[in-house]
Amino acid sequence: MLLRIIGIVFPIFIIVMLGYFYGRRHRPEMLAANRLNMEVFMPALIFSALAGRTFNLADNLELVVGAVVVVIGSALLAWPLARLLGYEPKTLVPPVMFNNVGNMGLPLLLLTFGDQALGAAVVLMLVVTLLQFSLSPWLLGGNSLLATIWREPFIVAAALGVAVSLGGVTLWAPLMAASKILGDISLGLMIFSLGVRLSSARLGAWGIGVVGAIATPLTGMLMAWGFGEIAGLSRHSLDILFIFGALPPAVSGFIFAERYDQEPDKVAAIVMIGNAAALFFVPLALALRL
Repeated sequence: MLLRIIGIVFPIFIIVMLGYFYGRRHRPEMLAANRLNMEVFMPALIFSALAGRTFNLADNLELVVGAVVVVIGSALLAWPLARLLGYEPKTLVPPVMFNNVGNMGLPLLLLTFGDQALGAAVVLMLVVTLLQFSLSPWLLGGNSLLATIWREPFIVAAALGVAVSLGGVTLWAPLMAASKILGDISLGLMIFSLGVRLSSARLGAWGIGVVGAIATPLTGMLMAWGFGEIAGLSRHSLDILFIFGALPPAVSGFIFAERYDQEPDKVAAIVMIGNAAALFFVPLALALRL
């Protein structure tokens, strides 16, 4: 299991380090690339991921509620922590709220619980995706109105992807292939851009990076356990939700911080150190529940 986790995390670090050393040498301007990622590549990634999945919301309704509780509850715990330590809450809270359920959580849950966990894993990914891409512009944009969020390309892409999946629509294979090719650009560019941002991070950014790396899994596991006990979840559902809560911060959180100029160097440090800390916290969660 540890080797599998390393296999998931290691490619992220390779690409981050490439971005770091490239950024140290060339100091590239990544604003245009990150805007393309937010408006074109990430929506394509979301659409291709969701349109190709089968959702069974009725069978996983308790996990849907649990995921919402973990995300919102983590924010409520992280906000006073940020105030206590003197950090800007808009910098610390979003990375703690939204975890890496896509490229780490999905394969980890399948490896741990087998193919029968696919539906639950996809539902968790959907919940986090919709919450992150709905709430992040509002949290980071200051005066942004929730009504305008639905104009964002990634929200439109998520809605279309779910509609295609729930409607049982089979899209033309070349169209899906084109969407996947565009989407594949997103993840690599996102991680590379994270490394570039870290190349100019101040020393103080690493302090909040350690705090975020620890707070994300601890608040997630605490909220998952608390909800499971109160709601009376089955052992299997609680195991899934608990491991979901232990996941590190999502890489996409850095892109939002970059877009809204919310101390992106500090968010980059949270994401980087948080994914490294997953080598400790994910096995800990597995040991506690399995």
